[in-house]
Amino acid sequence: MTRKRTRNPFHGVMDMITEMNRISETMSSSEISHAGERERGFADAWSPPTDILAHGDDLVIRCEIPGVYEEDVVVSLSQNVLTISGRRRRDEGDVVYYSSERYMGAFRRDIALPEDVEDEDVEAGYGEGLLEVTVHGAANAAAPTPIEIRRRRRR
Repeated sequence: MTRKRTRNPFHGVMDMITEMNRISETMSSSEISHAGERERGFADAWSPPTDILAHGDDLVIRCEIPGVYEEDVVVSLSQNVLTISGRRRRDEGDVVYYSSERYMGAFRRDIALPEDVEDEDVEAGYGEGLLEVTVHGAANAAAPTPIEIRRRRRR
């Protein structure tokens, strides 16, 4: 029995800025040791860990955002880009932090989707720190067309 190999039509479509932010955060030891000490805006937002997978005909995006209230999460679709954004708040009142390692403030993930995805194709649910966005029918999008690379002559 031969197993049907499924091509990933979303290979390489993750937002470049999001990935650069993740690399920068990983490489900067001072940033990691002081991760929770300052609020962040969208320009330097933290990027929650995200899985993108096919489940049957649907595309499923799972985003870990523990400690974020449901009312502080926004999922939007514009020009075939799914944006997951929000804010993790600090405890208010008479709170003194002796250690703070979790990122606080704004977060954002932008994920390019196949063409022809409509608002009604997208469904989102949230519970126990996990946001799950389902894009119905998007897993069967056509694979990208490869472009032939030819040898260029030197001038």
